[in-house]
Amino acid sequence: MDENEIASIIVNTAFEMHKKLGPGLFESVYESILEYELSTEHGLFIQRQPALPVVWKEINIDLGFKPDMIVERKLIIELKSVEKVLPVHYKQLQTYLKLTGLKLGLLINFNEVLIKDGIKRVVNGL
Repeated sequence: MDENEIASIIVNTAFEMHKKLGPGLFESVYESILEYELSTEHGLFIQRQPALPVVWKEINIDLGFKPDMIVERKLIIELKSVEKVLPVHYKQLQTYLKLTGLKLGLLINFNEVLIKDGIKRVVNGL
């Protein structure tokens, strides 16, 4: 399964979740439900908040960053439940993609009236 197929499953799942739950819950609630849906209902391999190192001049900084989820070792999901997604949120995901070498990330803000307005693709050489 490639990145775009995985992204399609994630986006459809986010739509279903938002339709049933709506906006306004804590990010951790959406994260837990999304992990359950993707792993249990869709059989995808999920790493939730993995502690990934940053390598600097041959030195491993053990706890460099923690993306919300990595799906199938191919795609990063960064979840938000905020009034407005800021430019720093995009930059954060771009940096995660660069440091992991992954090519696709989804920035999903569940705190939108229409979830389609809260889903953004961020690419790294895809």
